[in-house]
Amino acid sequence: MKNFSIKEIFYNKIKIEKEIKIYGWIRSKRDSKSGISFIDIFDGSCSNTLQVIAKSNLKNYKNEIIKLTSGCSVYVIGILIYSRRKEQKYELLLKKLKVFGIVNNPEKYPISLKKHTFEYLRKFAHLRPRTKLFSSISRIRNSLLNGINSFLKKEKFLWVPTPIITRINTEGSGSMFNVSPYDFYQKSKFLNKRKKIFEDSFLTVSGQLTLETYASALSKVYTFGPVFRAEDSNTKRHLSEFWMLEIEAYFFDLENIILLSKNILKYVSEYILKRSFYDIEFLEKNFNKNIIINLNNLIELNFVELEYKDIIVLLNKLGKKISFGEDISLEKEKYIVNKYFRKPLIIKNFPKELKAFYMRNNLDNITVSSMDIFLPNIGEVIGGSQREERLNVLDNKFKEFNLNKKQYWWYRDLRKYGTSFHSGFGIGFERLLCYIIGLENIRDASPFPKTLNKFNY
Repeated sequence: MKNFSIKEIFYNKIKIEKEIKIYGWIRSKRDSKSGISFIDIFDGSCSNTLQVIAKSNLKNYKNEIIKLTSGCSVYVIGILIYSRRKEQKYELLLKKLKVFGIVNNPEKYPISLKKHTFEYLRKFAHLRPRTKLFSSISRIRNSLLNGINSFLKKEKFLWVPTPIITRINTEGSGSMFNVSPYDFYQKSKFLNKRKKIFEDSFLTVSGQLTLETYASALSKVYTFGPVFRAEDSNTKRHLSEFWMLEIEAYFFDLENIILLSKNILKYVSEYILKRSFYDIEFLEKNFNKNIIINLNNLIELNFVELEYKDIIVLLNKLGKKISFGEDISLEKEKYIVNKYFRKPLIIKNFPKELKAFYMRNNLDNITVSSMDIFLPNIGEVIGGSQREERLNVLDNKFKEFNLNKKQYWWYRDLRKYGTSFHSGFGIGFERLLCYIIGLENIRDASPFPKTLNKFNY
């Protein structure tokens, strides 16, 4: 007998009166006085539960079924029928139920049926996927990843895994986690002989520099993986460990990657609306009434695109005092994106002092060929630039940023041997997910969030 998922039952039109088997967990159970139990089962395939009707004449009704509680894992065999209740389409007339795992101390089960706050559920990151909300978030997260890969495959980008342990700092700052080079005893007759595993190194803040090496040979490449920031920050927008999509393309200038960035945002929004419609529909009804509007805005709205210098002029006109060369504060960013434009905003050509060493100097030698994309209620989601391909300019930047040029010898080689103009950008995966779903706290977009002094896994 074939196993069916609950998603298949509700959305693939399985024949009525068919005998089917399902594996899953119990969401809830209620027992009637007439000797019938109504068991709601979920299996993670969709936000729906399937109601199973268990009658008291079943062999294990009194010693097992009647004792079942939320969270128990089971498999059921039964006959699929139309439900008499308006709020659900199908029911399953139970013929057989087997229990795999019970819930010890049901009264202490953290994921009870009552409504829980996000803050409460963060304490139980290992159990919160069992809620309808977080199972929907998980499926949309998966759909977002599939959409990204589908777009990049269509655009003929090649995937390259980049190092997680590194000896260089891509961003040229001190916000890196040190990887301690633990000693170990070398197996020999001299038991006290010690040897380092490797020299001092760090968890990567970005795979960009190493990704550029493959772009210089394959033209269009990307990487997707965890990156780490050792920042003294404990806000709703920051994680110490998060995932980032990074793209590098040779023979692309700044305008090429701005267009590519807009296209990928539009593509994944359409992809999610098509592939995750039922989860979107559930979230719209139960969590965020604007979720479809948010996705359609990325598909249909024209992005506002302005120079950094023009943003400075505009902010001053609006009474938000700021000087050229200042970083745009979070307060000013929120005002200009959320209240003034109310649509995606691209700011380009920032002063070079505000950006990383690898960004290409513009002809004015004051700004760099850079761009950031901001989305309403989330902020910066994409950051990118044209890369500095001129060796002499790059060497001067090492001095300006107090970086050890010798450590970047291989990066300099890329400028020695067949260099050309090239560009790239990074997308904060969790931040983009926050925008799509409407999450206020980035900790709820990460399966196991790690922030300043706060993580259990």
